[in-house]
Amino acid sequence: MLKGIPGVIHAELLHVLASMGHGDELVIADANFPAARDAKRLIRTSGISTSDLAAAILTLVPLDEYVEAPLGLMKPERPQDRNAPALKELRAALAKIAPGVKIEDIPRSEFYPRARNAFAIVATSDMRPYANVLLKMGVIAGRADGR
Repeated sequence: MLKGIPGVIHAELLHVLASMGHGDELVIADANFPAARDAKRLIRTSGISTSDLAAAILTLVPLDEYVEAPLGLMKPERPQDRNAPALKELRAALAKIAPGVKIEDIPRSEFYPRARNAFAIVATSDMRPYANVLLKMGVIAGRADGR
């Protein structure tokens, strides 16, 4: 048993997060995303939205401070999809948990290749289109004595 770990972060996901290093990318994907095809490491979750899972993960991991935008959302290609409810909710959740952190709009044609190269993809059961987020892992600074 562990204290302080959000209940939605199960052991397999916790292991993946702990295994990631600086610059590694993680994709949290909706149910429509081809995660099984594209993932180097696939973790499945259910019963939680992409927004809520991203918020829980961001309580545990640092974001990369050496890049302009350590968070990314899939940018819809069609104008009618640009205000997708999932995108609005993700932006609000990310702004709340990571205030001031820039969020990159990643064109769909670029998001998929980045996902294929990501450290892992977490597949959610979120059925809403465009409920996909990419985060780039940062570092946790240690003390001067190396601890």
